[in-house]
Amino acid sequence: MRLFRECGGINVTVIDDVMQRAPVFIFDDARQARDFGVWVEENFDEIKKVAESSTKSGKLRNIEQYAASRMRHLRFNFTTGDAAGQNMVSKATFFACDWIKTHYPPLRRYLLSGGMDTDKKHSAINVLHSRGKRVVAEAVIPSDILKRIMGVTTKKLYAAKPFILAGNQMAGSINNGAHSPNGLAAMFIACGQDVANVAESSAGIAVTDLDEEGNLYMSMTIPSLIVATYGGGTGLATQRECLEMLDCYGAGKAKKFAEIVGGIVTSYSYMCVFI
Repeated sequence: MRLFRECGGINVTVIDDVMQRAPVFIFDDARQARDFGVWVEENFDEIKKVAESSTKSGKLRNIEQYAASRMRHLRFNFTTGDAAGQNMVSKATFFACDWIKTHYPPLRRYLLSGGMDTDKKHSAINVLHSRGKRVVAEAVIPSDILKRIMGVTTKKLYAAKPFILAGNQMAGSINNGAHSPNGLAAMFIACGQDVANVAESSAGIAVTDLDEEGNLYMSMTIPSLIVATYGGGTGLATQRECLEMLDCYGAGKAKKFAEIVGGIVTSYSYMCVFI
């Protein structure tokens, strides 16, 4: 924390914000499933209207489609305001599915969750397309400050990264930084977040680069950070107090809170490399 503070702090950018429910629709054969996908595209506006009738703050942004066998997986993407929104989007998607079942007779059956939402589980699709908030945290570390505080030069630290990346790749890790779940779990418990969401929020993409002057650029991309400042455990007395201390309780504060958590995760993600 001291190192990043003396280097000017960490800049954090929220670049996406979306929550999913992903039902699967089952047909007699693949051709029926394909035709259903076309029908969904043609009727998106009506599906959106029905889904949003169940919620004040949820907005259906788009529907991704994935085909396999005689199935059509639809990934409903919602914005959810300052709530985490898993329950919100489940209800909204159920409204949409019920309308689809009534208005598309060839449909035999569907499951409200076909598994592609990967709720509280890590997945490659969420790394690529985001779930919750996609956050990028960045910092630039001058070599003299790093040497004074941590006892290592930026050149040596940068030289270690390829070996760490190789180990991460061999292990099949979902995070090529260090132990960001430590920071996530602490913040989630203190601030009334769903701690089970640490499972997917802990995915991270760490990137470093060394410029000609020896300054080390560091960034951590968190593709699936699920946080809220409204609803759920955020209203509990102690947890609400913690959010209020950060000026992150209530409406309009979720992205600010995500930025703070992003800074914490970045600090943890590089700490063991320094040690």
